[in-house]
Amino acid sequence: MKTNFISLYINFMKEENNDKSSFKITEIGSGCFVLRTKNDRGENMNLSHKVAQDFLQFHFCLKGQMNFKYNEGSYTFPLNEDHSMLLYNPAKELPIDVELNPDTWLVSVLISITEFHALFSSDADHIPFLSSENSSKKYYDNQAFSSSIAVVLSQILQSKIHDSIKALYIKGKVYELLSLYFNKNEDLSVEQCPFLVDEENVRKIRKAKEIILERMTNPPSLESLAVEIGLSLKKLKEGFKELYGDTVYAYLLDHKMEEACKMLSSQKYNVNEVGLRLGYSTASHFIAAFKKKYGTTPKKYLGSVSS
Repeated sequence: MKTNFISLYINFMKEENNDKSSFKITEIGSGCFVLRTKNDRGENMNLSHKVAQDFLQFHFCLKGQMNFKYNEGSYTFPLNEDHSMLLYNPAKELPIDVELNPDTWLVSVLISITEFHALFSSDADHIPFLSSENSSKKYYDNQAFSSSIAVVLSQILQSKIHDSIKALYIKGKVYELLSLYFNKNEDLSVEQCPFLVDEENVRKIRKAKEIILERMTNPPSLESLAVEIGLSLKKLKEGFKELYGDTVYAYLLDHKMEEACKMLSSQKYNVNEVGLRLGYSTASHFIAAFKKKYGTTPKKYLGSVSS
């Protein structure tokens, strides 16, 4: 198992790692690996890997959208932003075969059932598939995850920790992630739950993202946005950067450029129409933004998809 993971890491990094995408894998102990994938390119990215039958798979989509493919692509399952998927099938291998849309971030935790049992040995009754009667059964779950989980995922993906202690740091974050994932107590008070303040802030930042995307043709100023969501301007800037890896307007620009590519690829709109639909006052402003993002003009891009 270890050899397979290491060989994937080397091959994938050679082919896919650049300033617009990255794949990193960290072994944090016997039988536990963390995969961190960011696709910041303007095109889909594919990731595949064989996983042993005795491994649990936790997949978290922090940003964007992706499709997991099974049975040689005959069946696909979408995983959307702020959602997680848990897979376990002791009778059949479930290799990872996933296509990440542009601007998509994925964190995956792969842990052997033996290692997992060791973590939760005294709490088996709290987790359905850990009970003895379910030990040989397959298990699947898909659900939205909480704001506190989003914070931990962002820390795992964007940690700037020295290599000498990175594995230790990520190991601690994975334990925190699994603890939050299986915490089913919804009645915690403020004193009992130290993440509540963070969760409230994250909810507000998510609301900010929704607002700028809904009003992308005429977005509010940062000051107005901060007032609308009930955060200080400083917390809005810092929180948005931490959660989404970019400034508010840079994130919005990336979204607008992705929408531009979709509209141009559909061949239903010309360059001027796309610029107007995205809120650009002149075609020249749209063309300049598009060229800065992709290194080519919308007209040349349109020509490439229509040829």
